[in-house]
Amino acid sequence: MMMFPAPHPLPLDEAARLQALRPYQLLNTMQDETFAELVRLTAKLFHVPVCIVALVEEDQVRFGLNHGLPADMDRVNRWETLCSVALLGEGVTVFENLHAEPCALINPGLVQNLHLGFYAGHTLRTADGQPIGVLCVIDYQPRPFRASESALLGQLAAVVMSLLDLRVALVQQPRWNQELWAAIYARIEDSVQRLETLAALAGWEDTADSANARAYQESTHAEMLRIVEVLGQQIQALQPR
Repeated sequence: MMMFPAPHPLPLDEAARLQALRPYQLLNTMQDETFAELVRLTAKLFHVPVCIVALVEEDQVRFGLNHGLPADMDRVNRWETLCSVALLGEGVTVFENLHAEPCALINPGLVQNLHLGFYAGHTLRTADGQPIGVLCVIDYQPRPFRASESALLGQLAAVVMSLLDLRVALVQQPRWNQELWAAIYARIEDSVQRLETLAALAGWEDTADSANARAYQESTHAEMLRIVEVLGQQIQALQPR
């Protein structure tokens, strides 16, 4: 008989965490184009097939807001997902090679069935520090995760949390999706197109260390930093006065 590990320990104050989560559970972000573009953009930035904004509920994890997962995978058992482990981290939780070094703190079935090789997740925390979810990037192949990528994931997690907070603050505004979010959506869409163009140009290079290839890499890095900066400015401008 296969023995599964015991559930990962809960946060110290799980009741307070679940209370903090409730306003975000009421948001209908799954059909929201801005959030959909943001997770697609994040996947592009990290060159991975899957990106998820996961909300960790009492017994399940909501995966409805994702890029790259099957359409019917919107909820999974909490103790089957690495997000239940990343939820407790202060920074980024990374598993660079799940094939060789699987996580012993969860039921391994989901990771094995999806053939996951890499996971990096940054906790989404409310203003008072309660962990409500995780922004994660996933690959099917093992890969290293550089310090610069870890920093970028943290910056994007802050952007995601700011957008979620803004959604909660403006939930009573009838025109939020049509007007208040137009600039953010346009900026994200433009960045996705720029990154796709840079990736296509880099793909024409014979070697990854040619002068042109390095120039494309530098342009991609500059675009990443510009995205985070501009999104932060736009979110701040949209804050209710």
